[in-house]
Amino acid sequence: MKEQILNLIKQYETIIVHRHVRPDPDAYGSQGGLVEMLKASFPEKNIYAVGKEEETLHYLKRLDDIEDSVFEGALIIVCDTANEERICDRRYKLGDLLVKIDHHPNEDAYGDHLWIDTTASSVSEMIYEFYQFGKDKGLTLPDSGARLLFAGIVGDTGRFLYPSTTQKTFDIAGELIRYDFDRNELFNKMYEVDSNVTKLNGYVLQNFEMDQDGCGMMVMTKDILEEHAVVPSEASLLVSTLGNVKGMKAWVFFIEEHDQIRVRLRSKGPVINTIAKKYNGGGHPLAAGASIYSWEEKEEVMKDLREVCRNH
Repeated sequence: MKEQILNLIKQYETIIVHRHVRPDPDAYGSQGGLVEMLKASFPEKNIYAVGKEEETLHYLKRLDDIEDSVFEGALIIVCDTANEERICDRRYKLGDLLVKIDHHPNEDAYGDHLWIDTTASSVSEMIYEFYQFGKDKGLTLPDSGARLLFAGIVGDTGRFLYPSTTQKTFDIAGELIRYDFDRNELFNKMYEVDSNVTKLNGYVLQNFEMDQDGCGMMVMTKDILEEHAVVPSEASLLVSTLGNVKGMKAWVFFIEEHDQIRVRLRSKGPVINTIAKKYNGGGHPLAAGASIYSWEEKEEVMKDLREVCRNH
């Protein structure tokens, strides 16, 4: 599949790279890392990274603003996006051919060519593998691309703490840090938070719930977010906090937005992406997300989460 993708890249003059809505560092890292690599490798081609920008990730990369006409006859590559409905910038449909590169379970097999590796820690790791495959076939990885791929791997492995981290992940990270970029500056930008988010984290630690089966829950209503002057995307950054609680098996954050309630699921063992799929979502076995549209549905989610914790 890597060879097929490289051949397609060589065939097309215009290549447009997408990722999922509400991006995280791996979405930006894989998208941006691939674009930087292709720009360095094929300077004569027109290569773009598109989608709605996430202000908190401006330090990683700024995206391109292009006209609809640019999509005509273009090769579309979508990174880190399990479900077609979550592709950011719906103009991907205007392209000529679509390649899906992802590490989530392939529940939605969209696209003309698919490269799926659920054993990869991140799609950024996969993009570096793609470089390893193609470095003797015309691919060049500049420092700017290595920085983005490293950020994506760090983000999706929780600084190499999550079970998805493998020896291959460490090997690739070891190769990436040989490139010329400031790791300390990158870490600071990735993990610095405003004081109001830190205070909200204190609220989380004081108010989360956990039952005898190790099932945890945190509810963040609009009122709570407004009181702390925090937006939903910032609140979502705190979901891993409860992973340090002794006895916690799996937990969920309910974060209220203007038109829905985001469901952020995490686990230290029980499989929870099956729950996410039931509620308009999906993800990895131990990290997934979904959406509900009323607080009544919260009780259904908790019933399902308690059941998987009880049976684990």
